[in-house]
Amino acid sequence: MKVLMIGGTGLLGSQAARELISRGHSVHSIALPPLPEGALLPPEMTLTLKNSNDMTDEELKSLFKGMDGFVFAAGVDERIEGPSPIYDFFKKYNITPLERFLRLAKESGVKHAVIAGSYFSHFAKKWPEMELNRWHPYIRSRLDQETMAFSFADEHFDVSVLELPYIFGAQKGRKPVWVFLVEMIKGMKGAVLYPRGGTTMVTVRQVGEAFAGALERGHGANAYPVGWFNMTWKEMIFVMHRYMGTPNKKIITIPTWLFAAGAKQIEKKQRSAGTEGGLLMEKFVDLQTKNLFIDRAEACMPLGVTDDDIEAAIGESVTLSMEVIEKKAKVIDMKGE
Repeated sequence: MKVLMIGGTGLLGSQAARELISRGHSVHSIALPPLPEGALLPPEMTLTLKNSNDMTDEELKSLFKGMDGFVFAAGVDERIEGPSPIYDFFKKYNITPLERFLRLAKESGVKHAVIAGSYFSHFAKKWPEMELNRWHPYIRSRLDQETMAFSFADEHFDVSVLELPYIFGAQKGRKPVWVFLVEMIKGMKGAVLYPRGGTTMVTVRQVGEAFAGALERGHGANAYPVGWFNMTWKEMIFVMHRYMGTPNKKIITIPTWLFAAGAKQIEKKQRSAGTEGGLLMEKFVDLQTKNLFIDRAEACMPLGVTDDDIEAAIGESVTLSMEVIEKKAKVIDMKGE
C-alpha cells in the first residue's frame, strides 16, 4: 500500500510510518519544518517539508495520485487556550483542513483513511448524560471531526478514527506533552496532591500499530477507542516519581470538592484574561475524577495492537520532560499542521 501522511515527522506520525514501512508499505509525508533535532525518522519515508494548509488543491492532488491510503496524524489537542470562541481554533486545525484532505484523497482514488482523534469522543458517546459536547469546545470539535470524516465513507472509501488516549514515549528533539504535568508534580513540595480517578493509556509504539491496523483492516466508517493499560492517577504518578528521582514522594488523593475549587480558580483567571480553554474546567472535574478506562479487546486487539512496556514508555516521557525543564535538551514544540 502506498500511503500519504500529514504529520509524519511528529511523535505519532513517525511511529506510524515506521510501522507501516516495516509491514512493506511505502510512506510519503507532508510535514511542517523544522525537523526535530536528532529525531530518528524512518529513512525510507520520503518527505515534503511544507505547511499542508498552504498547499493548493493541485499540489495536494499531485501527491495523492497513485496513493492507496491517507493518514492524518496532525492537529491540536485540548491544552490550547485562546480567545473565545476557542472552538473556532480547533475547527481551523482539526476539522477544516481534514475535510479538504479527505475530499481530495477520495477524488484521487485513495481507498483508506485513518485519522488521529481523541478518546474524549468515546466517553462523550458512552456517557451522553454528561453532555461533554455541550460543555467542552475541544470535545465538541472532536465529535464534529468524526461526523465530518465519516460523511466521506462509502463502499469505495474507508474512514477510521483512532480515539487516542494518554500516550507515552518520547521523540528526541520534540517537546513532550508531559512537560506541564512533570513540572507541576516537581513543584509540589513534600507530597503530590491529585484527585481520584484514572485513565487508559498506550505506548507510542502501540499507536503506530493501531494506525497500521486501521489502514489494513478498517472497512466503512469506524471509530476505534484505543486503550491498553488502565491506571489510576495515583498509580501513574507513582511510576513517574521513580523516573523523576523521587520514588518515595507521597501521593495524596484530595477530595473532589478541593479539586473543583482549583478548577474554578483556573476558570476565573481565564475569564479575567478574556481567554477560553478547550475544556471547561469546572465541568471537567466530573470527568477527570472518573476512571476513563478502555477494554483493550474493544478496539486495540482487533487492530492487531500488541503488548508493550508502559512503565518504560512513561520513563522515556518523564526523562525527556525533565531534560526540557532543566534546559538540558533542545526541542521544538508540537504544532498544528
